[in-house]
Parts: sequence; C-alpha cells; structure tokens
Amino acid sequence: MADLPAKARVVIIGGGVVGASCLYHLAKRGWSDCVLLEKNELTAGSTWHAAGNVPTFSNSWSIMNMQRYSTELYARLGAEVDYPMNYHQSGSIRLAHTPERMQEFQRACAMGRYQGIAMEIWTPEEAKARYPFLETHDLKGVLYDPTDGDIDPAQVTQALAKGARQMGARIHRFCPATGVTQRPDTGWIVHTDQGNIACDYVVNAAGYYAQRVGDWFLPYGGRRVPMMVMSHQYLLTDEVPEVEAWSKAHGGKLPLLRDVDVSYYLRQEKHGFNLGPYEPNCRAHWVEDDDPMPEDFSFQLWSDDLDRIEDIVVDAMARVPLMASAGVSRVINGPIPYAPDGLPLIGPMPGVRNAFEACVFTFGIAQGGGAGKVLSEWIVDGRTEWDMWSCDPRRFTDYTDPDNCVQKGMEVYGNEYAIHFPHHEWPAARDRKLSPNHARMVAEGGQMGVYNGWERANWFARPGDDTSQAATKTWARNGPWESRVREECEAVRDGVGVIDLCGFSRFSLSGAGAADWLRGRITGALPKVGRLNLIYFADDRGRIVTEMSCILRGEDDFLLMTAAVAQWHDFELLWRALPEGLVLRDLSAETTTMLVTGPQSRDLLGRIAEADLSQGWLNHQAARVAGQDCLLVRVSFAGELGWEVHCPMSGGAAIYNSLRDEGATPVGMYALNCLRIEKGYRSWKGDLSSDYSMLEAGLGRFVKLDKPQDFPGKQALQAEHQRGAAKAFVTLVVDAGDCDAPYMSCIWKDGQIVGETTSAAYGYRVGAAIALGMVRADCAVPGTELEVEIFGTRHKAQVQPDGPLWDPDNTRLRA
Repeated sequence: MADLPAKARVVIIGGGVVGASCLYHLAKRGWSDCVLLEKNELTAGSTWHAAGNVPTFSNSWSIMNMQRYSTELYARLGAEVDYPMNYHQSGSIRLAHTPERMQEFQRACAMGRYQGIAMEIWTPEEAKARYPFLETHDLKGVLYDPTDGDIDPAQVTQALAKGARQMGARIHRFCPATGVTQRPDTGWIVHTDQGNIACDYVVNAAGYYAQRVGDWFLPYGGRRVPMMVMSHQYLLTDEVPEVEAWSKAHGGKLPLLRDVDVSYYLRQEKHGFNLGPYEPNCRAHWVEDDDPMPEDFSFQLWSDDLDRIEDIVVDAMARVPLMASAGVSRVINGPIPYAPDGLPLIGPMPGVRNAFEACVFTFGIAQGGGAGKVLSEWIVDGRTEWDMWSCDPRRFTDYTDPDNCVQKGMEVYGNEYAIHFPHHEWPAARDRKLSPNHARMVAEGGQMGVYNGWERANWFARPGDDTSQAATKTWARNGPWESRVREECEAVRDGVGVIDLCGFSRFSLSGAGAADWLRGRITGALPKVGRLNLIYFADDRGRIVTEMSCILRGEDDFLLMTAAVAQWHDFELLWRALPEGLVLRDLSAETTTMLVTGPQSRDLLGRIAEADLSQGWLNHQAARVAGQDCLLVRVSFAGELGWEVHCPMSGGAAIYNSLRDEGATPVGMYALNCLRIEKGYRSWKGDLSSDYSMLEAGLGRFVKLDKPQDFPGKQALQAEHQRGAAKAFVTLVVDAGDCDAPYMSCIWKDGQIVGETTSAAYGYRVGAAIALGMVRADCAVPGTELEVEIFGTRHKAQVQPDGPLWDPDNTRLRA
C-alpha cells in the first residue's frame, strides 16, 4: 500500500460512488493532487447494496439536470477509462392511475424534452406492446423515458476511481479518517490511523456515516448534519423462462417499470425480477438507544422484514402476474441516508470555511455522476453551472433537530413517489418555529405552511371550508382556498390587510468601512441614511446570487433583510468575504415582521402608531405601534400603500392584535404571491436564480457599470452589456385555464421552445393568469404571441410591456 501523502489540495472522506465521482471530477478540472480516504474497500457502504437504478425523471429542474448528466457520463465512462461496465439503458415506463399523475408526467416530459431527453407519453396499449407481461386495464397512461436503466454500482465506482487515478489522484483504502483540525490559515489537517494529511479543502462524502464525520467540524462552526438512516428492502426473484425468452427475442432487457401510485419499481434482473418497494410502514434505524449505529457496517445488511412490504409485493404480482411464478431468491435490506426533504447535500458546509459536503444521497447511483460535477465546481470555481439550491446544505437551518430529521425522513421515504402538489403541505415535524401570533392565526382559520421552519398562514379558511389534506391534492387553482385568496387580495386592494411574515432573515452589518466594503460586493448603489433600496449580489459570471433589502441606519451601520429560506445562504455570502474589523450579526430569531398594506393602511396605523406616516416610499423610521417599539419601513411586496412593521418577538402579538382589532383583514402567503406577481416582483430561487444574469433578469437598473468598485461579475456584465443579453425577462398574460404554469414550464414560439416560466399565479386585481419567465431576447417584444405549455397543453400567452401589470406608475404604492 502506498504511503499516505503529507499534503493534498483536497481530501475526500468516503469511498462510495459519490466520493469517487468527486475525485474524478476534480482531477478532470486539473486538480489531480487530491486524495480520497476510505475506511474499508471502495463501495463498502450504501453503494455496495444499491439497486443501481439510473433514472432521469424528476420534478426538480436541477435534479433532472444532475441525473441527466449522470446518464451521459456513465454511457461514455467505460470506454474513456477502459473499464468494463454493465450499464443497461433499457428505458423505463411509469404508470399513471389518476389524471393528476398524468399531469405530473406531462410536466416532467416537457422538462425532459427541454433538456434533450426524448421522454414520451404512451397509452396503456402502447406500454402493453412494449411490456407484454403488464396488466394495463386500470391505467390512465404511461411515461416512457428511453435513457432510464440500471448500472452495476461497484463497476461505476471502480471506473470513476480508475479514471481519477489515471489523472494523478490518489485513493487510500482501509485508511479511516479519525478526525480533523483546522489550521490558522483555515486549511485542514485530516487525521487517520496511518498519519495526517494537510490540505486546503475537506469533503464529507461519508454516506450514512456523514453525520458522525460532520460532528468533527462542530468546534469550527459546524452543525449536525441533517439526516437519518432508513431501512430499504428490495427482493430478487428466481429466473423466469418467459423473461429469458423475451430478452433473447428482443436483444435486451424489459423496460424498468415503476408503479408510482402504488410505490415500487420492478426491473428485470438477469432473467428474473428485482422489486423495490417504498412502503408507508417504513422503519428508521440507528435512532433508538437499543439500536446504536455500529462503528463499521461495511458490506453488511439487516435481516429481511417482508411483512412491511407484503401488500406492495402482492400488488406487483397482480400488475405483472408472471412475477408470481417466480420464487424469491434473495432479500437485500440495507441502510440508505435521508435528508429531511429526500435530496442530497452538495456544497459548502454551513458555518465552516474550506469544508464541503457531498453526502446524504438517497439515490446516489443516479445522482453520483452529476454530484461530482457539481461539487468540483463549488470547490474550483466557487459556484456551479446550474443553480443547485435544491441540494445546497444551507437550505436547512437550526430547525432540523434529530426528531425533525427522523420524522421527515420517514415521511419522504413512505411517499417517495408521491406527487408534490403546489398547495399541499406535508404534515410531519411541524410547529418548529412559531410566530407570536400563531395561536390567533390558527384560531381564525389560518392554514399553515412551513418557511425555513417557521409556520406562516398560507390562507385563512372560514367555517365550512374543506381544509383536508385530500383537498390539496390537485394541480388546479380553484381548490377550497381559491375564493378566500381572492377575498384576501380584494381586501388589500380596497381596504387594509395584515400579513404575518415571521422568519424574515435579517442581519446587521457595522464597523468602519462597512459601506465601502459593501459597495465592492454589490452590483449597484447603497441607499442614503434614512432610506432603503434593493441590493443585488452577482457571481463572477454576472449571474444572480441573491437580493437583499438594505437599510442604512447611520454611517457604516446597515440592516440587511432577505427571504426566510435564504437565512444561512445569505449570511454566509457576507460572512465568508467579511474583512477584519466589520461586525456581522444574525438577528433573524430576535425580530418578527408584519406587512400592513392597502389604501386604508395609513388611516389604520394613524390610530395606533406614534410615527410620521407622511414619509414617502422607501423611507424607514423608529416608531411605536400599539405601544411597542418597532422599525416602520415604507414598502409593500403587495404593491399597495403599506408599511413593514419590524419589532422584537415580545411585541409581535400586541401589534398584530391591535391591527386586527382595528379592522385589518388577515392575509396569507398565497394571496401575497398573487399580489407580488401582478407587480412583477421577483421571488428568490424562482425568478432570482444563478441560472440568469442580472441583465437577463431585467435588473439592469440595479447594475452600476460605471462605479469605481470592481464588484464580482462586473467584467462579465460589461461584456454582456456590449454584446446584448441572449435572454430577456418577460411578464406574460396567459390563457391558462384551471392551472397556473409550474416552475420551468416550456415557452414556445413557432413550434420551438424559446424559454421557460420562473413563477406563475392568478392576478385577482387585473383579472388574468400571469407568468413570469425568461425567453430568447428576440421574443421579448411587447405584444409578441407565445405559448406556455401547462401539463402537456400549450396555452396562448402574450408578452406585456415592461413594468407592473397592476398600478404601472406606482401611484397607489407611493400614495
């Protein structure tokens, strides 16, 4: 065995498919002086017992991108590194039992087509012709993906490892990492039982041991890795003569079958079957004291527990009766890590400098190739080609305690194939963070949703309204909430509404030189004392990183506010670049916010506030409302006359109760979304993502190319300004029918896809369905007729003039 090197640029801890992919992709980028440490043999963890399915299907644009990349990489990898691999792109069929599932398939099919994946919608009869052993009598339709299939997990891992070695990277097996120490220069020393390695960066790719490895970083600002471990079983059958005969006749394998409404996959394994259920009656492991996580579970499994999956097995046999003729030859029951949303952690380790995560992969084989690409981009470039917020470790904050992780992990596993409807809120592990007004909102019919762990009201039901979970399982706009959302929007339009916005992320930045430093980080200008404005941060490509509201309280004294879910992301954006002498504090947990908005808001506040309510738009002042000290900010995301009331948590209830008692209508997040879209206000990680540049997004007024500071992305934006942006942000009025366009719906012109929607909602003040989107620049001319594809049907749409649809001159906003 080769001696351990004393130094490396990157040390990766964990030798599964993801760790090997990270090493391979770093080496492809020219970073060959990297080392992977594995405490046993490569693939000894979840990779070893993985089924090896490689789908591209996802309802997430970024996850589909990552999985698509994996299929493309795996198809060429064996020849590239001269390593034989069993990779069968047999295609797959997903079965739909309901119209709602067919809508989901239509959406995924359009996304796949946009990414170059030739997905198709089949009739049950067409599926039967391709899969003759299938019962189709109760199906609505089928989604076919020709790129889907399966690969040998050990072979793909070894191929990635061989490719990395060929480029100069090193792998040390049977060399467990035992801890880390951060050096004064923020580099690292990784300790092993064979010696220490000094390195610039560390990557936690430790699979289901990622939480234990993550704990090593707690003294250096880290947090517990948000994860748990599920028991996942799949069973292999004996060989079936009919399957063998079909394979020989057709020269390949049967398509991989997924009955997602029942929750299992069924694929051909040699000449038998591999059945993998995701049962609601699932089991978490290594949670209770009497079931501790062992020090080493390499190449080990648990005993089978077939009673949990019996119903699904019976259903699968009815779907493919041929399966009932085969006996069970083996049951695989092994550990799979789950994050609270079922998606992996790829990116900077929260709170820790020069440490990264590539762990907690539920579908590590399918995502492993793309994950290595993404992780290498994070380390080498400091950003990723595609916006990968879906996998960013900073999307979880302090609400993901062990109980939350276990409850959510089990919920995700038991609903692995469930449809994620836009108005459905998952019930597990709720009420982690509560507004001071939570009890009153719930008593008044508030239907709550989760925003970075905070409970906010989505809409307010009245007695008799259907508030069941079943009612939310629809893609349609007109659920039980629709009439209430309309009423809430009308209350803001005609009177005054109050929206509880607990959980706003807010940071204070102060110290000599804070203003100059901030000017060098943002694309535009800072506000004057007593004023506020929006500031934007770009990456080196000029693409949008984030948006903040900036309040200048005094010389070099700033209050910065941003979306609830952006808390850790945006704090770290500042913290990681913060020079000595400046002080940055996270005030998010100390303060709550209420938006008071509508044409009567000044009159209402005049009755309970000690403040100068004649101050104009974009001003702020210290004030007292309902006897409570607060910051009163003259802005409204609803696009009406209004104020944000920011106050200590202790004063929130008194202010809210006074506002309600004086006649303010309670308004929820669904209505706020409708109101903001009529103004063309962007949403974070929808309209505002790093997939788009500042100029493409129509935010040129927030870019000061002539200012002396060389802010990130300045050169790229200057070049883009000279040549012209290839894409343009548009507001569309859509003949949408019953459903609003989902995120990343295709926009068509003359039979070609020319762009995508970034958000959509119905505008009750303008009486139209609206979509915001990004299109080819020549298609952005006002009046241009386009089409928006919504669940497989193209709907007429028209590009609107640049500016808000509602109150285009901002007369009401500035009143």
